[in-house]
Amino acid sequence: MSKINVLIAGSTGYIGAQLVKLLTKHKKINIKYLCGSSSVGKKISYFDSNINDKYLPKIIKFNKKLLNKVDVVFAALPNGETQKLSNHLLKKNILIDLSADFRLRNPDNYKKWYKIKHSSIANIKKSIYALPEINRSKIKNYNIISCPGCYPTSILIPLVPLIKKNLIKHKNIIIDSKSGYSGAGRSIHKLYKNKNLYDSLSVYGIKNHRHNSEIQQELNLNTNRNVEFTFTPHLSPMFRGILSTIYVDINKNFNPKYISSYLKKYYQKEKFIKIIKLNKMVSTNDVINTNMCNISICSSKKKNKIVILSAIDNLIKGGSGQALQNFNIKFKFKESLGLI
Repeated sequence: MSKINVLIAGSTGYIGAQLVKLLTKHKKINIKYLCGSSSVGKKISYFDSNINDKYLPKIIKFNKKLLNKVDVVFAALPNGETQKLSNHLLKKNILIDLSADFRLRNPDNYKKWYKIKHSSIANIKKSIYALPEINRSKIKNYNIISCPGCYPTSILIPLVPLIKKNLIKHKNIIIDSKSGYSGAGRSIHKLYKNKNLYDSLSVYGIKNHRHNSEIQQELNLNTNRNVEFTFTPHLSPMFRGILSTIYVDINKNFNPKYISSYLKKYYQKEKFIKIIKLNKMVSTNDVINTNMCNISICSSKKKNKIVILSAIDNLIKGGSGQALQNFNIKFKFKESLGLI
């Protein structure tokens, strides 16, 4: 089989650059075009010196004519831009989107949370919310593949099977998530120009963080329950990684040990999910530069509660790595190809 020609739209952001790194190592992929807006004419190494761009094209402006020459478009664009691009897709094109443009099934919800009127509503119906460990079997049937957000990835992977099996209560769930500042994009340095970004911890998005909508949608759809949770994200003084600490109530007749063993069994065949020993602490350090999600079930001082710890690399499992994982599933390659 010849290599698959791909175009990366939005190749210079943190996730876009990480995506380039991964795709250059994938033996079935040929990066034909790197696209950007303000970076036209530059080499990708200008944005990340760790990328070997000897055989990579210079960055050009996206033009719909380029779609004739590629099979797959990876889009790491600002919210609102991929939906415009999707209106030009040809039948042969596969779109793998790392933005939020096709995550929400209801366009009214998208407008409510992202303050943008969706310009490609017809394509929402042709897309899938692609969290491999939850809905792998459906991904191959869609040509618009929407990759989950970083926070939701760390949250949905542990919660969906436990709520679905009725091991934990689906009310009063408290989610405290901390992310490296790369999750906010390169513009974060301008926003925090006069603040101590690298030595301080900041809370943001209380009540109105956009990922609330995505978490709510997917928890409800995958568990057939109206799940109630409070989600509070924090920006931490590290470059990459997410640690979500989730507080839940246990249903009667279950205990932390049983819940941990159930989750381990549930994900036993998953290459990128690791259930850590009961009550063992997890760290973002253990998942940095990997596509792994490490999860630990911990006992609480209250018998009817447990604490779930979930760690990922926001740029890989929460971004580019998950996109490549979905690519492998779509094209029936070994799922770990280019990721291990």
